[in-house]
Amino acid sequence: MKQGKLPQSGLSVVAVPAHNEASCIAECLAALALQRDETGAPIAGGCFEILIDANNCSDETASIARQASLSVPHAVRVVEEDMPSGQRNAGWARKRAMDLAAIRLAEVAPIHGSILTTDADSRVAPTWLAATLREFDKGVDCVAGYIDAIPGEYLAPGKEFLTRGRLEDTYLRYVAEIYARCDPKPHDPWPNHRVSSGASLAVTLAAYSAVGGLPPRPVGEDSALTDTLRRAGFKVRHSMDVCVTTSCRFDGRAKGGAADTMRHRHAVPDAPCDEDLEPALQATRRALCKGMLRERWMKGPTVRPWPAALEASTEIANLFDGKRASSFEDAWETLCDHSPALKIREPLRPSALPRQIAIAKMIVHNLRAAPGGRHDCRPGPHLARGRSRPSRRKSPDRSVLRPCRGREPGQQFPAAARTRRRIPSREPRHRPAQPSAEGTQAQGHLRARPSPRQHKGEDAGFQVTATALLK
Repeated sequence: MKQGKLPQSGLSVVAVPAHNEASCIAECLAALALQRDETGAPIAGGCFEILIDANNCSDETASIARQASLSVPHAVRVVEEDMPSGQRNAGWARKRAMDLAAIRLAEVAPIHGSILTTDADSRVAPTWLAATLREFDKGVDCVAGYIDAIPGEYLAPGKEFLTRGRLEDTYLRYVAEIYARCDPKPHDPWPNHRVSSGASLAVTLAAYSAVGGLPPRPVGEDSALTDTLRRAGFKVRHSMDVCVTTSCRFDGRAKGGAADTMRHRHAVPDAPCDEDLEPALQATRRALCKGMLRERWMKGPTVRPWPAALEASTEIANLFDGKRASSFEDAWETLCDHSPALKIREPLRPSALPRQIAIAKMIVHNLRAAPGGRHDCRPGPHLARGRSRPSRRKSPDRSVLRPCRGREPGQQFPAAARTRRRIPSREPRHRPAQPSAEGTQAQGHLRARPSPRQHKGEDAGFQVTATALLK
């Protein structure tokens, strides 16, 4: 039988922390045993190893893993250990497993080695390893995979919970594209995502060692690692080709982890979303500012003006203008802590997502239509001439973001705006819907005015220029 070939030379070790996972560990190993290359050929034995760290287990996790390993065509090492009381949590368990993998790689593949990690209750896709190494071949240092639910458990939480999840996933998809187009990174091009999860995370041994390994914390260790790598100048790729399915269970092993969050949201359907999920226009403002400042950081202050929306001291501004004592990510975090325009406000709730999805959809539509697929956020000609309102004539330097069209004055925007209306309306024109006070506060300075399509019977909407977002 033809053996599959992997894109990258060197050994990979898959680190799997496991605590009382007797019911899941065999299926986790089965998914790893199924690994194929991108042409469908099984991966040859010896191309990677698997390390199971059975920590503080009171069930048969270790023995089941050893029994299952007899059928796995790759080397499997099962480690049993009792961690100190202060380290009996998911974050320290993953750190221990990845550190053991790093020690193994330092012995046999110190130059081209890579550490991959997943969860005992997760099932990696058949091309998970090959797709990860393909990303490494493109020059990145870390690969964060895309996470989905195990299909057999997907329907169990009920319709209301699943509807919320679908809304969040839809909105996150638009926000990810907004960031990818406003703040593009060559090593992490669109399509990508914005999730760093231990269920699918990979890092080169060199990068892992350079940052001192996985940051020690009870939860959130996965996103902490990617943040640390970015600050150190390493390239992190959020790949849509690297896929994993994971459990939807509410009785997780990590206190304060994903299972606790899902259980709370199942009990309280309109509980707030994640803290960094903000309104679409505020997210666009943040992405535009970050993209401008990244370009300023790389090419100098003469290339991009300082965004007027960002209040910052001279000391902070100098971080982006050559007087650098840290990385761009460190400078950006410092700016976010001191600029009122970049403060994270109250997180969105699921009930607000349909309107935000509609706004984000129209923002993305206009970003795609911009030259090169990227929003041009240079000041418009009206600012240069000192006028108080934008010029109505078309200008190549001004891009207009058009959130979805309203139905009636004061009515919220529908979740999915109708884009076709061929019969002209005979109703008299009315004044455009004004954004709510909450929307104005969260989304910056808006100028409401009739839509130019109103003569075709379209209802009034509002338009937001990139300059308005940055004022």
